[in-house]
Parts: sequence; structure tokens; C-alpha cells
Amino acid sequence: MAHRVLSVDWRLDHPSIEREEFFGRSSLSAFDAVAVDPADVPQRWTSDIAPGGDGVRRTDPQRDRGFGRTLGAWMLRRRTEAEDLLLKGGGLLVCRLRARGEPLEISSDESPPERLDRWSWLPSVSLVDRQHQFSFPANGRFVSRHGRDVVFQESGSPFEDYLQRFEGSIAYDAVYQDLLSTPIGRFATVLARNRIGDVLALEIPFDEGRLILVPPVVGVAPSQEAGALLEAIEKAADRPAFSSTPDWLPAYAVPDEESLADELASLHERHAALAAKIEELSARLREKTRIKEILYARGRFALLPAASDAFRALGFDVGATDELLELRSDEGDALVAVAATGGEAVGLPPYRRLLSAVDRSVTEGEGRRKGILVVSASRELDPRRRPTQFSPEVLRGCQAQGFCLMTAYQLFNLARRALEAPKDAGHADLRRLLLECDGELRQVDAA
Repeated sequence: MAHRVLSVDWRLDHPSIEREEFFGRSSLSAFDAVAVDPADVPQRWTSDIAPGGDGVRRTDPQRDRGFGRTLGAWMLRRRTEAEDLLLKGGGLLVCRLRARGEPLEISSDESPPERLDRWSWLPSVSLVDRQHQFSFPANGRFVSRHGRDVVFQESGSPFEDYLQRFEGSIAYDAVYQDLLSTPIGRFATVLARNRIGDVLALEIPFDEGRLILVPPVVGVAPSQEAGALLEAIEKAADRPAFSSTPDWLPAYAVPDEESLADELASLHERHAALAAKIEELSARLREKTRIKEILYARGRFALLPAASDAFRALGFDVGATDELLELRSDEGDALVAVAATGGEAVGLPPYRRLLSAVDRSVTEGEGRRKGILVVSASRELDPRRRPTQFSPEVLRGCQAQGFCLMTAYQLFNLARRALEAPKDAGHADLRRLLLECDGELRQVDAA
């Protein structure tokens, strides 16, 4: 069955999702599921009311021509609608987790002050489990913290699956904390935490309805996020409500329960062993294939490590300094500059950086070391179909200084040749090839 879904100030591009503003006309309780991003709610008062001397924004309902009372009425309206959506309609309310933001204090001489913030419209729920009580949002703290260290909790919730689809694109702005340190897992489903245990995503039961807090997803097309969120909503609509397992339940066993539990525990052990082996082999594969990054990567965090692996494969001792590589071997030492560009040819700056480093080596008494310039241009093309990857000025400079000028593809081929050779091969011939090369390395030598 198709569900009616509304997005409130959350851009979700999908034909089956209706869109509305927080201060718009559509009622939240008229839908089966509502997605809300409350990030812009405080702009309603921060744009019109300046902070007082203590930094708090205040308004007097006796003098603001109804501004404060209107905001309070809007919050009450949205709170009532959200409560009806969850408790009467058994619907889903998905909210992006944000900090409370700048509050507004509505105060006058005739009534106690009322404080509004980004979350003042949330409905309340109080859940009790023996000596523990979970009061939301009364005992909740929406603490401003920023990061990308997301640890999923394997809850099985469709909304955790939704977040996992965008792993690497999640950048949280806030975390949820309980003032009384209540064990949240006894009352709600934690979907994700950060590495120090703060809650980043949470699914809270409101009778048959559920309120879900999720961190923002960045750098993802609104249509892609909308499709994933709709899929989670469709799956969650058919799931039973959350209920914590009582301590006495294990005393009421059913036939074959114990054997199935033992079999499942055995599978979990085997799964853990397989996961560890998969991680080990994946790490070895990443290390083994990192050398291929010299064919397409750029920058000191990808290209330089890949080039370092290639020169190590040739038998050099490799060190890094000032965006250059230092090579040492019995056949001689060298300084290497590695440069990549999306354009057709690498220009003079990396050559000049290498020339300066070689000159500095002489003036500082370390002796003259061989200069090697590795270039990678037209990176979007197959390496075998790339045109000349360096400018004529770079070639003339390398010839004049006795530098070896080679492409990343040539370095890759030399490293692959070394890796394919018997383990007892010394590769001295390959090292001499680079150290004795003046000017452009010939294709036949690097083949």
C-alpha cells in the first residue's frame, strides 16, 4: 500500500513526496510519514529580534503585536499534529538531528517566561522500565558536535539501512544525550553512535508510531536520498512496535528454541571468523594494489604513497620530505618529484621544485643526487593512449640538468616487472636504468 509522505524543509525530490514549510499550511497528522529538517526554524525569530545584553533574544507579547504569541501557537500546533501523527495515526516522524539552536524567550510581567527553540514542537513521551525512566524530550540534550565518525549498531532497522547506504556522506551536527544517563537501549532503538558512544541516530516508540532521529547526509543528490528514505519508510511501516525484552522471558522456553539459539551462536562465531579473514585479505589486497593508483591518482595522500610503493618494489629505500621522495640504494641516491594533472601536460612547477631540492642537497653538503621527475597527465585516459605528458620546457630542463623524466605508466611497468621477477632478484639493473637516465626515459627501456 502506498503511504502519504510529507517533507518539511527537507529537500527530497520524489514525485510521491509532498513538500511543505514548517510554518506552512499542511497538517503533519494528515500523512502517514513526515520527514522534518528543523535547521531553519530559528530563523523565524533570529532575523527579527536582536540579542539582549546577556546574549538572549527576548520578546514581550504585550508589545510585539502578537509576534511571540503567534510563534508559541505555531509550536503548539505542530506539537499537537506530531502527537496525533504518532499516537493516533501510528505514523512515522523522521527528523534530522540538530542542536537546539538560538532560543527565543517570550516573557512579560503578567506571565512566566516561555522558551522556544528548534525542538519546542516535539511531542513528549515518558517510558518506564522498573527503576529506569525515559522522558523525551524533557530529559534530552541535543548537543552541538560535528564529525563523520559514525559507528552503526546493527539494529536491523530500515532507517539504519538507509544511513548505511550513504556511509561516508554522513556529517553529524549534533548528538543526543540523556540528562539522567538512562540506558536508552531499554526504551528505544539506537541506530548509530560516534566513536565515543554518543547517540547519532535513534528510533523512539510512541505507542504504534515511531519518531526517528537521523544525522544529515551531505553531498548526495536529493532524489537519491529520497528514494532510500522512501524505501525505509515502506519497510518500517510494516514492522511491529518496539518493546524491550523482560528479564523473566527466558524462563518460558518453547520447543527447539535452545537448539536454534545454539546453531545461531555457532553461525555468529563462524561469521566473526570469516569477517576477520575478509578484513585481513581486504587489507592485503589494498596494500598490494595501491601501486596502481599512480596511474590515475593525484595529491600527496594518494599519488605519493603509490609512487613510494613502486620505488620500493625496485629495491630502493624510500623516504618522504617536502612533497618529494628520497631514494637510497647501493647504486646511488635520488630525489623524486611526482606530479599529476587532469590537463594534457605537466608544466614547470614540479621541475623547479625538484631542481631546487637537488641544488639544496649540494649546498647543504649532502652531495649531488640524481633528480627523477615522474609525471601523470590526461589522467582520465587509458595510460597507453595518453599523448606526451610533459611540456617541451620540462623536457629541455631535465635534459640540461641530467634528470630522469618518466611517466607514471613507465614507473608502473618497471614496478610490475620487478614484482613478477623471482624473489631473489636484486633489480639492480632497474635501479641503474633510472639513475643513469638523462632526459626522457625511453619507452623500450620501461616496457
